[in-house]
Amino acid sequence: MTLPRYPEYRGSGVPWLGDTPVHWPVLPLKAIASGQVDGFIDGDWIESRHLAGTGIRYITTGNVGPGFYKEQGSGYISEKTFIELRCKVVEPGDVLISRLNAPIGRACLAPDLGTRVVTSVDNVIVRPRPQFDRRFIVFRLTSPDYLHEAGTIASGATMQRISRSELGNMRVAFPPFDEQVAVATFLDREIAKIDALIAEQEKIIALLAEKRQATISHAVTRGLDPDAPMKDSGVAWLGEVPAHWDVARLKRLVLSIEQGWSPQCENFPAEDPEEWGVLKVGCVNGGVFDAKENKKLPPELAARPEYALKAGDLLISRANTKELVGSAAVVPSNFDRLLLCDKLYRLRLARDECLPDYAAAVIGTREARSQIELAATGASSSMLNIGQSVVLDLPLPMPTLDEQRAIIDFLRSETDRLAALSGGAQHGVALLKERRSALIAAAVTGQIDVREAMQ
Repeated sequence: MTLPRYPEYRGSGVPWLGDTPVHWPVLPLKAIASGQVDGFIDGDWIESRHLAGTGIRYITTGNVGPGFYKEQGSGYISEKTFIELRCKVVEPGDVLISRLNAPIGRACLAPDLGTRVVTSVDNVIVRPRPQFDRRFIVFRLTSPDYLHEAGTIASGATMQRISRSELGNMRVAFPPFDEQVAVATFLDREIAKIDALIAEQEKIIALLAEKRQATISHAVTRGLDPDAPMKDSGVAWLGEVPAHWDVARLKRLVLSIEQGWSPQCENFPAEDPEEWGVLKVGCVNGGVFDAKENKKLPPELAARPEYALKAGDLLISRANTKELVGSAAVVPSNFDRLLLCDKLYRLRLARDECLPDYAAAVIGTREARSQIELAATGASSSMLNIGQSVVLDLPLPMPTLDEQRAIIDFLRSETDRLAALSGGAQHGVALLKERRSALIAAAVTGQIDVREAMQ
């Protein structure tokens, strides 16, 4: 789509704004609304001790996405707390602007949640004056130029935050009201088209991921010969397996199992070949070993070479979230200066019976994962644990070594093919998102004139 530029521009006087259409006034952000302070209405100082299981809905900065409301978490406060703190009610259609965490200054429209809503002190509430369109405001506060500038103004050692006065004094060019409406309507229409295309690509990505999982599960539980006679495995979640296969507990195939070492490390990975690193538990996520998932061992600590990784080590996470605990991957080659951490189990298998890559494939199936998740323990869903017995008692369908090799070769070929298709779809999503962002930026900064497109 090719759209014209405005006939005349002028310098805005604001370095990050650059040139703007000559008839667009440049105003401080606080001018868009009449509020308590600096044009804004502050959210409320609600501490964790004030939260309740039900009552008046409490939304935080985490609910404010750049341009959209995110439904996550279910915070509430009681009627008593609401009265004691003299909380302000967020009305549907209010503009919420977050002063905390990247991207700083992001905004969304408050939704109608069917109940009273209050918000965090790190969100400000904007009720625009009649000459400002709410949709345009949100689009303007989604543009990369504004978010970048807000980020440069923000400060804080551990958590970045922009003050209310700094936010209110940011200068932004606003077109006349009828043009704000035209821009917002244009973007609503065009972005809906782009979002529909993104949704189609994301559906393809999800279907490819499902296909990958189904392909692995079928290969390691049913084999590659569709005509092979089947038998009951004796394990409910495995069902039938080829008649000539055995079923063995993993402990029958394991020569050794151990945990590693987790000293206090740096917050960045080892990069120099002479540096020592300690693995992070995420190195096995997705079933593929990622050597970059490590932390550098401080030079004052003596390394423990007995935990160095060897080709063929089968690594299984013993502590992680419900979705990731028990993830398994095989180390493809020797890493003499990369050490096992204590949140991973290292298994060395009897390779004349079971190939590590085959075992990892079985452990990664949906069926095996369901058993691991059931057996995981822990007080918090954000960090669950599995004991060695959970791993060692896991049943594995056992084809011959030649069949294991054939299955591994087949899966590598198929998963590479599916990954290539998924990569193409992901690239398409990235391009569409870039297009979306660029279109918003061009429209809300006046670099394109959409008025004729809306006639």
